[in-house]
Amino acid sequence: MAPASRPSGSTPFTGVVLAGGASSRMGTDKALVDVGGPPLVSVAARALVDGGATRVVVVGGDAPAFAALGLESLADHYPDQGPLGGIITALRAAADPVVMVLACDMPAVDGPTVAAIVEALGSHPGAYGAAPTVGERLQILTAAYRRGVLPVLEQAFAAGERAPRRALAGVEVVPVTGLDPDRLADVDRPEDLSRYARPEPIPGAARPEPSA
Repeated sequence: MAPASRPSGSTPFTGVVLAGGASSRMGTDKALVDVGGPPLVSVAARALVDGGATRVVVVGGDAPAFAALGLESLADHYPDQGPLGGIITALRAAADPVVMVLACDMPAVDGPTVAAIVEALGSHPGAYGAAPTVGERLQILTAAYRRGVLPVLEQAFAAGERAPRRALAGVEVVPVTGLDPDRLADVDRPEDLSRYARPEPIPGAARPEPSA
């Protein structure tokens, strides 16, 4: 999947799709679920490309299946340890100063959403991350991170922490407001999929709340 052209002066970033989860509530690999178009992992990858990523990689999950979809993948350094290990893996591998992370289960995420989050981080030089809010809750698995946050996360992980939200305690993460909540929603269970079983979202239709 070739990167899109990046606007001059914008922040260079590596796009990462986290695909190492167990998908226990879905009952099948969420990354490869089809909701009336490409599989969810490809939806996330396309949003990162369209948002201006210089490189897109999938961390964890079914590497042969991702290769068949034309996606570059990277083994999670900490398999079965949750998303924090995947974020650490991505930050270590990235050459760009910023890593934009997406979960693999977001049927409506798009390039403008990605670009807005990265732009918000670029506008706050002292922050280590930027993440959208739903209600008052930061969606930290739909977020841009500076690579400088890596030692903080590694230290928390080494101390036994596995929850990204707690590992980021004390770190400045810019809240990004005004984004379309439909673009931030995810799917966790089979019954969630019927809400997206058409090419375009139904105006005004209810959406499941994003999970952290």
